[in-house]
Amino acid sequence: YVTPTPIQEQAIPEVMAGRDVLGLAQTGTGKTAAFVLPILHRLAQASSRRVRALIVAPTRELAEQIHETIVVFGQKTKVRSIPIYGGVGKLPQIRALQRGVDIIVACPGRLLDLYGDGALDFSQIEVLVLDEADRMFDMGFLPDVRRIIKLLPKRRQNLFFSATMPNDIRALADEILVEPVTVQIGMRAP
Repeated sequence: YVTPTPIQEQAIPEVMAGRDVLGLAQTGTGKTAAFVLPILHRLAQASSRRVRALIVAPTRELAEQIHETIVVFGQKTKVRSIPIYGGVGKLPQIRALQRGVDIIVACPGRLLDLYGDGALDFSQIEVLVLDEADRMFDMGFLPDVRRIIKLLPKRRQNLFFSATMPNDIRALADEILVEPVTVQIGMRAP
């Protein structure tokens, strides 16, 4: 990037400052870099091979896309990421977790499945990102997302990105975000 997109310009300083962020913008506005770049900056200071950031996405395609963005932007760092989703074998994912990762990009179902198997430790998570929260709701993942949130440390930074803000998503945002900064691009206030 030479010039940040509007969502990046507004969100990155707030994420870097450790604030909870509610980002509202359509797909294709640069939301992924708006949360990936500050997370990489934070974790690159001391890569620990413990899961310190969790990014939850509604589809495996989006999880892969976010993971690839992390790989590209993080190639000069020691930060390691893994995508976790169903439809593929668990064993390679479990082995990658055992080798140690800093960031997990996951779909809710497989994430809970691996947690239930004892393959995941959420105790060191510093940042939670819910990406495309409205699509997660549309796909019926809201109960799983609520379960995941209950498993995480209470003290963490929360980044919540959505293209729309239906009432159920607004309620979830109100539950998990602490004094959030709202960043909106090309939308009316919710």
